[in-house]
Amino acid sequence: MTDTTVTVASCQVALAVGDLAANRRSLRSAISEAADAGAQVVVLPELANTGYMFADIGELRSLAEPVDGLTVSEWVSLAGEHNLIIVGGFAEAGADCEVFNSAVIVDASGVLACYRKAHLWNTEKADLFTPGSGTPPVVDTAVGRIGVMVCYDLEFPEWVRTAALEGAELLCCPVNWPLYPAPEGERPIEVIKVQAAAATNRMFVAAADRAGIERGQDWLGGSVIVDADGFPLTTLDLGVASVHIAKLDLADARNKTISELNDVHADRRPELYFEAERRAHGTT
Repeated sequence: MTDTTVTVASCQVALAVGDLAANRRSLRSAISEAADAGAQVVVLPELANTGYMFADIGELRSLAEPVDGLTVSEWVSLAGEHNLIIVGGFAEAGADCEVFNSAVIVDASGVLACYRKAHLWNTEKADLFTPGSGTPPVVDTAVGRIGVMVCYDLEFPEWVRTAALEGAELLCCPVNWPLYPAPEGERPIEVIKVQAAAATNRMFVAAADRAGIERGQDWLGGSVIVDADGFPLTTLDLGVASVHIAKLDLADARNKTISELNDVHADRRPELYFEAERRAHGTT
């Protein structure tokens, strides 16, 4: 590639649990708005097909779709129509009644990668989803190397580093961030964690949150796109359905130096980290 710039959109969409048709309409509208604004990569929220606040596993199973179901198939079609790469989260129906909190990277050719969330949040792990067992995929696309993980995965530095070491230039993260109290004037901690993930690994991160209230749960609506130095390229629009657009130069993510003598990858000393982990777990 000679041009390393790419325009990315994080779509902050209001979703309704169980209303698959309405959710798809909202997603289509957001994708169209992003494409009209010049986006080449569009990131959608976690569980964008179903909503989040399931009554029980029975309701979740009734809503989950296979990878080749209506939602992902429509994203492939929209990617072709608008010449996009789309990254979005969905409830994936697996074998033996399992359901995964998954995300896909698609373009006009089809599904480039499907990832199953490894780190489950709260009742996700107790009652609803099966955890994924694969590492975050990083794939070559028409615009650069794109990785994907889902929401709570971002809070594990080892997991984010895994994608960075695989060469991710842009990490796309479908999220559903519940609204929690924060000290007045402070940025949401979820956004700060995204900034830290980007800066620590010198890669771009795009998080797409959701908006609105669902079965009594209010959502943060903290969608953000962050540069390789950890600085936001978009402004927060907390709680409101909106589309956030930023132009990135992915060449910045290929340069891991932060001073004349420091490189965030070359300076790693994994032999020390693994030894500390072995001691912590009482193994040798």
